[in-house]
Amino acid sequence: MKYFIKTYGCQMNINDSEKIKGILQTQGYEPATKEEDADLVILNTCTIREKPDQKVWSHLGEIKKLKSKNPNVKIGVCGCMAQRAGYEIASKMPFVDLIFGTKNIHNIPKLLEDVKVGNRAIEILEEEDPLENILDSYPTVRDNSYCAYVTIMRGCDKECTYCVVPFTRGKERSRNPQSILDEVKSLVDNGVLEIHLIGQNVTAYGKDIDYPFYKLLENISKIEGVKRIRFTTGHPIDMTDDIIETMASLPNMVNHLHLPFQAGSDRILELMKRNYTKAYYLNRIEKLKSKVKDITFSTDIIIGFPTETEEDFQHTLDVVQTVEFEQVFSFKYSKRPNTPAYHMEDDLSDEIKTDRMKRLLEIQKAITSKLMRRYENTVQKVLVEDKKENTYIGRTTTNVWCNITSSNDILGKEVEVLITKTGFQSLDGVVQNIL
Repeated sequence: MKYFIKTYGCQMNINDSEKIKGILQTQGYEPATKEEDADLVILNTCTIREKPDQKVWSHLGEIKKLKSKNPNVKIGVCGCMAQRAGYEIASKMPFVDLIFGTKNIHNIPKLLEDVKVGNRAIEILEEEDPLENILDSYPTVRDNSYCAYVTIMRGCDKECTYCVVPFTRGKERSRNPQSILDEVKSLVDNGVLEIHLIGQNVTAYGKDIDYPFYKLLENISKIEGVKRIRFTTGHPIDMTDDIIETMASLPNMVNHLHLPFQAGSDRILELMKRNYTKAYYLNRIEKLKSKVKDITFSTDIIIGFPTETEEDFQHTLDVVQTVEFEQVFSFKYSKRPNTPAYHMEDDLSDEIKTDRMKRLLEIQKAITSKLMRRYENTVQKVLVEDKKENTYIGRTTTNVWCNITSSNDILGKEVEVLITKTGFQSLDGVVQNIL
């Protein structure tokens, strides 16, 4: 039996798919290279915006054709869209055999048994399952041998008015710290060099178990073999001085941070229920810049939140120009069911949102070009993750992709690279030293 998983969305969904692959392989399944060759096809979905929903509906329409060619193929849908709209999917897409949400991935073996005997398996838990930590005991099948996502918490308590995550992922649940440390030890024993801690709001880790995030960072840093530590995504309100000081003190902590600010206007931030101001966000950035050498930033921005004025938007542009992010992920606001903002009037036309998006991206393009030029003729530490033909590919500590020329086999090694050329989103260089 073979499986194929198509993953939409964030790093949490990617890691969930890695866990699902591990579970399926314990059940005797093997990976297929394409949907047509699979006995089980699963779509792991995202619902953070309207566009991912549309992609899933469209893909399901295409997958339906597989059934006509192979009536025995089983189709599954999981993830955030399944958690939010699973019963709608079941109603509109009767050919889908398996539907489960974000809180019961660990129940896949039982659900597969139902499917094997000809039943439709639909299980969407409204509350968190106290047994969900069983998921952490299953093997994880990763495509990257040297950098690994490690989920440290699930859910979010922030209740931002535009965000469906508290509905689809539930309340914050911090994973047992010893379980995390054990996983990290196992990963480095198997050749992983970079640990990427993930969660909807990693900086809130430990609040429910009296084990602060900075302490977790310190203990992971002490594990022999951990070359690099990253984390995604934090919330500015939880970016405490303790975390910043720890980031600055750990030799294997990378100097890059993804810290969403979403909007620059205090009025819009209040409507979003972000619980901080523009000044507070900029204070955190300045604190990080003063403590963490050569730190770079990326961020998320929502364009056209209800009632956003030109003055509000100018505050967003001001934050972009003040911070100088290396990378910006910007999205036009769209209403999401099960969010407080769903009931706000979406009073901005798509033309206005598109115009503001265009202006933002023009400013960001100039900033990125300027920042990338700073890398030329510098020496950067790069962890080499892949090789394509004669070029090695890896990332700097600041999270920029680098194409490397080397006469030696450097795959899976950290190397010092002299940057000879800078592009808009990547670097070219030659190896100076293998660390």
